[in-house]
Amino acid sequence: MKILVSQPRPGTEKSPYFDVANKYGVDIVFRPFIRVDAMPAKDFRQQKVSILDHTAVVFTSRHGIDHFFALCKEMRVAIPETMKYFCKSEIIALYLQKYIQYRKRKVFFPMSGKMDDLIPIMVKHKVEKYFVPQSSVHDDELKNKLNNAKLNHTEAVMYYTVANDFEPGEQLDYDMVVLFSPEGIHSLLKNFPDFNGEHIALACIGVKTMEEAENLNLRVDYKLTPELRSVPAIIEEFVKNNESK
Repeated sequence: MKILVSQPRPGTEKSPYFDVANKYGVDIVFRPFIRVDAMPAKDFRQQKVSILDHTAVVFTSRHGIDHFFALCKEMRVAIPETMKYFCKSEIIALYLQKYIQYRKRKVFFPMSGKMDDLIPIMVKHKVEKYFVPQSSVHDDELKNKLNNAKLNHTEAVMYYTVANDFEPGEQLDYDMVVLFSPEGIHSLLKNFPDFNGEHIALACIGVKTMEEAENLNLRVDYKLTPELRSVPAIIEEFVKNNESK
């Protein structure tokens, strides 16, 4: 049995993925369907946005942090010590230590890791002018939430999210494919336009991923549930349900 997980291979052999693979003799292949590419400074400048016109930055991912500071360095934009940072989660906030001297008085995040819980924190700092780095692939959900909260904000694309291409003639010879984002679904269909899920089980992680699959008339066979709380648990359930077939 062969399963494709559309994410990078775990950095440690102690990952639960390998426990499942060894227990059932399953071949789990890790292959990202999307990648993040840097945006050249000339492309960013075309958006006519001045970072230094803002007093706070909103980060929803570590990719956003990396590309924000990379572009600032390329454009020789010196970020002032007074800049504040509002992060979707503590993990993202702690990642800032790679680039700044971390001080709680200028780094804010909700313990829940949810954007809906970050916005009330931002509202308490209503005088700030918020800058929001984004991927080339995004929707208006965050923009609309900030508008509804009457926060002064500007969004700008700072990195590209693009599909990873398969080799010409390469086959999708897997029993199950695990997808983690709408962009992953688009990459799958770009590489395999005739994919319909008839002979391959589809596991979709996250509400938006499931919604996009359903919008494209793809059957979602597995998702996270209170009983299946992780991707390795989903894979184990799939294997147990199909090992006699």
